[in-house]
Amino acid sequence: MSVYLLPEEPVFPPVNEAEPDGLVAIGGDLSPPRLLSAYASGIFPWFMEEEDIFWFSPDPRMILLPENFKVSDSLHRIIHSNHYEVRFDTVFDQVIGACAEMVRPGQDGTWIGPAFIEAYQRLHDIGYAHSVETFRNDTLVGGLYGISIGAAFFGESMFFRTNNASKIALHRLVERCREFGIHFIDCQVESEHLSRLGAHTLPREEYLERLAVAMKSNSHKGRW
Repeated sequence: MSVYLLPEEPVFPPVNEAEPDGLVAIGGDLSPPRLLSAYASGIFPWFMEEEDIFWFSPDPRMILLPENFKVSDSLHRIIHSNHYEVRFDTVFDQVIGACAEMVRPGQDGTWIGPAFIEAYQRLHDIGYAHSVETFRNDTLVGGLYGISIGAAFFGESMFFRTNNASKIALHRLVERCREFGIHFIDCQVESEHLSRLGAHTLPREEYLERLAVAMKSNSHKGRW
């Protein structure tokens, strides 16, 4: 099966033509129109090699339904200890920078390079990318960022500097998703950590059906 080379227009091939590992296409750019088109189509950029961007739509896909989020007794106590404060969209640049620096077991380096940081900062500036930030004593200790389109939130990356700080941010994101009527948080690929928090995998075809319904809703743009 040949890999699709993207044209200048922000369009993508059907995801059912993806490679077995989920690779849909190579090339293009990280402009807001292309990124928004990708996410709305069930595709996301995963990494770059030199100037080439690699776009994926894995099968199966992992999602977290807000109503399925699991809060352990210990996490519940931490959340209600008043030791942490969670904010939205106040230090997006610091969050994505911290995610880029996070050392992750089994990964050699990070896909969040300068081009990615610049691209998602642009999406933040126009109201589509959001950060959830965990502070302790007014110091950023954890958080996450992602993209909100329609009734879906596409999680991109998390980081923590103290135990449970990213889980606290995720808990607050789940609450905000419930407030906004967001159907699901896209977790992209399977993760044992997210599975323990209530996420589950589903076939790509079912994911795309859920996504199509979510895209019919208005986006919650602007600062959260």
